Parts: sequence; structure tokens; C-alpha cells
Amino acid sequence: MKASAFVYPWDVNGDPEAAGRIAGLGVGQVTLASAYHSTRALTPRHPRHRVVTAEHAAVLYPPGKRWAGRVPRPYAAGDWAPGDAFGEAAGALADAGLEVHTWVVLAHNSRLGAEHPDTSVVNAYGDRYPWAPCIAQAGTRAYLVDLAAEAAVRPGARGTELESLGWYGLAHLHAHDKTAGVGLGDAGQYLMSLCFCPACRDGYGARGLDGAELASSVRTALEPVWRGAPSDGGWAGVSELLGEASANATRAWREETARTLQEAAVGAVRRAAPEGFQVLLHADPVSYHCGANAGVDPAHILGVADGVVVPCTGGAGLLSPFAREARGGAVLAANFTVVSGMGGSPAGLAADVVEARRLGATELRLYHAGLAADADLEAVRGVLAGL
Repeated sequence: MKASAFVYPWDVNGDPEAAGRIAGLGVGQVTLASAYHSTRALTPRHPRHRVVTAEHAAVLYPPGKRWAGRVPRPYAAGDWAPGDAFGEAAGALADAGLEVHTWVVLAHNSRLGAEHPDTSVVNAYGDRYPWAPCIAQAGTRAYLVDLAAEAAVRPGARGTELESLGWYGLAHLHAHDKTAGVGLGDAGQYLMSLCFCPACRDGYGARGLDGAELASSVRTALEPVWRGAPSDGGWAGVSELLGEASANATRAWREETARTLQEAAVGAVRRAAPEGFQVLLHADPVSYHCGANAGVDPAHILGVADGVVVPCTGGAGLLSPFAREARGGAVLAANFTVVSGMGGSPAGLAADVVEARRLGATELRLYHAGLAADADLEAVRGVLAGL
């Protein structure tokens, strides 16, 4: 069963032992970040540093000439990943016998939202989410499609994994996040993630909804939730809070917007890539969900991409809807966190893999070879040796 470990360029560059150590885990592939959001990351084995602070979302290679004069455009990394950091790391990993695939984060960019606030999702209260570019806006869509193609198809890469290729909403591990005081539940999260920028208001209007009236309805529906009333029940809860017709119209608009963006981005990657280049999407089978694992319709996305990477830490149940729609050759990669300090359970990985395979997984993804402690990596090594 093919396994791939997630890696940052700064885990490898400057550490002559890193590539061999990763290969020694027993993985055949690495998923190496080429475009990534801001983060603060430990590097527990690096000879030169212990903490890397990526101050803003950036491409980890020199951006190409296509961006000259364009807004928005990708930002180059700072001293945390200078020059062609991706290319340098990819070369070392390939020399260690590992197949390199790119890891591309798309609609998640706080600096873009800070510098160009009109690109951001804006909720029913008028609050902007700078980390969440609105994927309905024409300029943002063009930026994301071109970024996907450029960041995915790097020299030496044999495939890509596209993260955040869909709607981002309220849920976001922001710096010093303090948003858990009210239990919004699945339904409340959806309502708080609806966008009311001009492009989205036009989209709602095309489906018979007045944007101002819809925003007012969202605020009214959420008022009991702010006072402590329970909000959950999945899509039925959204329909109850907003009304079935309005809820369905918003969902139709958002799903069409995400589907067409996914089709355009994957198409752009395929046009830029050599034959046989694999394109996977980080995905959630609940189509109205937001976040890094984009909400998708399984049947649709498996007809667009070569497969999906599915979050399975804590349970592999999200694989099942994809497995029901998968046809010959589709990749269903079960993604497990193997960093104990980040909620992973490498000690239980063997049992998790058995369950994931039963539910249809064809490959494994292990998050994250650079962040994990030595004991975590040793546990992973033992499990992969037994596969």
C-alpha cells in the first residue's frame, strides 16, 4: 500500500540527513509543500534551527513571469524558504529514492485578505475573513487557477495534492483563536460561512434570493444560537434555521461555484503537466463543508481528479462515500496525523490502516514527517515495515 509523508522544504534544506531519514520511514513518496499558508513549525531534528516562522502565505519557489502586473498575485517566501526552496528539497528527496508530489494550498491566504480586503469572504454581519478568499470573484478564481497550475507542476514532481480548493469559512486555526465560546454546530458554521460580497449577492440573486434579505434572515436565524440555543443537525439544521428554499438556493450557488473552480484548476494543472501526472484533491464528502478539505460531491470530483486525500484521524468513515463512487484507478488516500502532540496516534496506526483499507483506502498519507517526534516516527516506521 503506497504511503506518502507530508514535508516542508525547510525540513530538508540545510539538513543533509533529512532526505535519507524520511526515506528510511518506508514511504515511497513525499508530498512536499510548494505553496503554503502562514505557519509556525517545529523542526526537532534540524541542525540549524528548531522553529520556523512562515510569516505569510507564499510560494516556495520563484514565482513566474505570468504574474507581472497582476493583482492578486502570489507572494514569494521570506528567509524561511529563500530562492527555490522547493526545488532544492525536491532534488534531495528524489536523490534519496523518493517520488515527489507537490502540496499546494490555494484558497487560504491571510496576507491576501489583509492587503486586498475586497477579495475576502464577508459574512452576514459585514465581518471579513481575511484568511478566506471568496472563490466566486472572477479575479480570485483566475488567480487560484493559475496558481494551481504553476505551484503544482514543478520540475521533478510527478503529481500534486491540491488543498483548500473550495470555500473557506469561519472555522480557521487563526493566531490566538478565541471563537469557541458559542457552540455554533454544523448548521451555525454554515450560516457564518456564507459570503455576502457583491459577487455572491449576484449569485444568490440569480437563484431568486435578495442578498440583503438573505443576510437579514441569516442574522435572525443565528440570534437564538448566540443566546445558547443548540445548533446542529447537519443540513436539516441549516434548513430549519434558514428555511428549506433559501438554504437550498445558497447551497446550489456555493456548490456550483466550487465545482466549476475545481474543474478549472484541475484542467489547468493537466494542461501544464506531463502525461501521467497525478492530480488529487484534499476533500470532504459533505459538499457544503468549508475548509482545507474542500466539501465536494464524491461522484463529481472523482470524475474530475485522479482521486482524493481524505482526513481519517479519529476515524476513517469519510472514506465510504468516496469508495461508493470510485471506479478503476481512483486514488482514495487515507490521511492520518502521526504527530502525537497534534492529536495523532501513531501507536494505533496499524489498526487505523486496517480499517481504512476495509473502507476503501488505496493509499496512505502521513502528516507530518518534519513535525513528528522521534518516537512517533519510529512507530510509523514499524507500521510501514509490516505493510
